[in-house]
Amino acid sequence: MKIHGKLNYLEMAAVDIAATKAFFSSAFDWSFTDYGADYTAFSDEGLDGGFYRAPLSSKAEQGGALLVFYSSTLEETRNDVVRAGGIILKEIYDFPGGRRFHFAEPSGNEFAVWSEPA
Repeated sequence: MKIHGKLNYLEMAAVDIAATKAFFSSAFDWSFTDYGADYTAFSDEGLDGGFYRAPLSSKAEQGGALLVFYSSTLEETRNDVVRAGGIILKEIYDFPGGRRFHFAEPSGNEFAVWSEPA
């Protein structure tokens, strides 16, 4: 939904667009629309966006934005991420307000997944 002054779209770099697409399709059941060989878009995933081909990745420790998914089944989501080829950067841990883990997808971008306290 387009609302003045609100976030509407997100674009991220991907070293390997095909591997990134395959990962998100497998781990989170996303679908994509390709716009040539160097860009793919997703929608209806909480925030619409896309991946463009570039030799870069976003990591929180380097000042990149950390995008955080919600999961009602944190351990299952962690297992889905690993099965899809994600690399766990921080195992599940407690934080004020819940639990979460961090992972990197095949192009190296860091994400997190959180859930309510156990």
